[in-house]
Amino acid sequence: MNMKLVINSMTLRGLLACGLAMLPVYNALAAGADKTLVSWVSLANTNQQGGSALTIQYGDRFDGIVFGENAAGRWMAGSEFYTRSQRQQDANTAESANAQTLVQMAVVYHGNQIAICRNGEPYASYEANNIDLLGAKDNMAVFGLRHQGAGTGQTLLGSIADARIYDRALSPDELKKLEPKKESAIKPYAWWTFENGNEIDRMGRFPFNSLAGGARIEGGRLLLESNGATLIASVTKTAVAGAMPDMPTNPPPGWLTYHLIHPGPGSAFPGDPNCAFYWKGKYHLHYIYNSNGVNFAHVSSDDMVHWKWQPTTLTQKVIGHGMFSGTGFFTKEGKPAIIYHGWGSGRNQIALAQDDNLETWSKSYPLEPTIRPGQDGGKIANWDPDAWLDGDNYYALSGGSPGSGKPPTLFKSADLKHWDYLGIFLDHDMPDVQKDEDVSCPNFFKIGNKHMLLCISHNLGCRYYLGDWKNEKFVPEFHARMTWHGKNFFAPESLLAKDGRRVMWAWLLELPIEPTGVQSLPRELSLPQDGVLRIKPLRELESLRYDGRQEQDIGVKNDAAYRLNGIGGNALELEVTLKTPTAKECGLDVLCDKEGANGLRISYIPATKTLRVGNVDAPFELKPGEDLCLRVFIDKNLVEVFANDRQAALTARGGYVPDNLGVSLFSSGGNAEVKLVKTWKMKSIYADQ
Repeated sequence: MNMKLVINSMTLRGLLACGLAMLPVYNALAAGADKTLVSWVSLANTNQQGGSALTIQYGDRFDGIVFGENAAGRWMAGSEFYTRSQRQQDANTAESANAQTLVQMAVVYHGNQIAICRNGEPYASYEANNIDLLGAKDNMAVFGLRHQGAGTGQTLLGSIADARIYDRALSPDELKKLEPKKESAIKPYAWWTFENGNEIDRMGRFPFNSLAGGARIEGGRLLLESNGATLIASVTKTAVAGAMPDMPTNPPPGWLTYHLIHPGPGSAFPGDPNCAFYWKGKYHLHYIYNSNGVNFAHVSSDDMVHWKWQPTTLTQKVIGHGMFSGTGFFTKEGKPAIIYHGWGSGRNQIALAQDDNLETWSKSYPLEPTIRPGQDGGKIANWDPDAWLDGDNYYALSGGSPGSGKPPTLFKSADLKHWDYLGIFLDHDMPDVQKDEDVSCPNFFKIGNKHMLLCISHNLGCRYYLGDWKNEKFVPEFHARMTWHGKNFFAPESLLAKDGRRVMWAWLLELPIEPTGVQSLPRELSLPQDGVLRIKPLRELESLRYDGRQEQDIGVKNDAAYRLNGIGGNALELEVTLKTPTAKECGLDVLCDKEGANGLRISYIPATKTLRVGNVDAPFELKPGEDLCLRVFIDKNLVEVFANDRQAALTARGGYVPDNLGVSLFSSGGNAEVKLVKTWKMKSIYADQ
């Protein structure tokens, strides 16, 4: 997100907000980030964890007044993955008000300062790198859930009498003058007073509402009495059952060219890919998006490159619970089926396809295992599931949910209706895996002569195990990650292509790309006899190539960049082969400006055995005498790189610069020999939508 910088050298007015004058003054403040969230709230109890009295959200980014998430009984300023949240909260005062008492809670954002106030008194203050969420055209306000897309356990239980957003930083005195249901001298950006059964923002910015999970408006308050209860106020009318995401005729120029994206309505946060099949000559993929509930968007394709949106029929409104992560599998009769976490139901759910277009599904039913004497059913997390058919038996895996300390557990059935609990799925964990890493978004399948558990940790992102499936347990032998900078390669899903290839996707999270809900390029996975996982870009992506060019036998001198003339672009594929590197670092810069500078660097560093893509360092080692072959895919500001079919990494630059199109080769600490450079421009997959 691009934000202008303004110099705060003349005024300290905003720094007085909620005691911020006690903090050091930043010289550079993010314009547009200033805001104040205010809510008058009574809590049903002080033991609850992670709900919000008011959140402002755009895509996967949010700021909110959150209770008890990281420190029991205490308020915090919530944000996506704690990006703008206070790290240490134990010193904050525990909430003592009873369930009949209204408390005014406010979070004040001023430049790079955040302060929390309780009844106008300073509660906490700290520094953070703030962002502008009020300037987003499709932002939303969320009450109850910490953010749209959060799990049902992350619900504020109690009631809210008044809530407001101001597009400036209010001082403690200004906050003390505010009274619920009374106009303030300062005009709010948005204001809810909950005085009718279909509450709308009195300022008109959020004219559309969705009450869900048992939330209701009664007696002048928003009542949040059960997990999952939420009110979402949005700028645009949300989708209804049967609607399809709306692809603009002419997508904005900053949008990606050949990655699968969610065009709207709502936001694809989370945007987990789910329930993928090859069925009756078509590939089918579902992914999560939020619009009038948590739903599965449905896309189909002939080649896993060009996608067509199908009617959205797996919706929270129709099914009765939200659609959270799961997978697809085939029944004994060879029919498609899905297993997923029913958000709000407290159970994992199963449904069977009723037509060949996968647009009609049976009524879902919960997976409810039999717990026999001596078994510890308390270990079952009822979390992201996977299922598969092995011989005459179905097996289902329930992931270990984040923060629960519960491991992935396994179930067995002969008919998909009656399930036995078998216990813990993993025979043991690996030495390089932290004990608190959850196993979410699991996908378990045979690959080569081994089995793979493809999954995520919410701390690390995508990762995988390789091992053996023995005696109804998974015995892992190897573990590795698929993302190394943050968690931006997230929530993997895979299918078997018509020719038997294993193809996977992942949701690209925490990257500055538009719109939300971007899926990675499809990757082919294979495991040959040497036991080293191969990761290749989907071969069907070659159908997008045009205007191919090449240059060969290039000598790159030490510290002297070699500009590739006539080669460049921001919808581009490159294949670069370097003779066995001997320099300290060598590779290429892409998306360079006209002077060949300010590009994104892709390099190999032999001493540290590292593939570097921008600020992503992925472990990678060439064999003795092996050439380095880089496959580079550039899509606007998003770059994905594959090295020798054994490693893949991705990154994104901070902003979209349409004029930065250049490509240069470089070498540092020695010369480099580039055997061949091939390039192709890439067609848009949305041109005919």
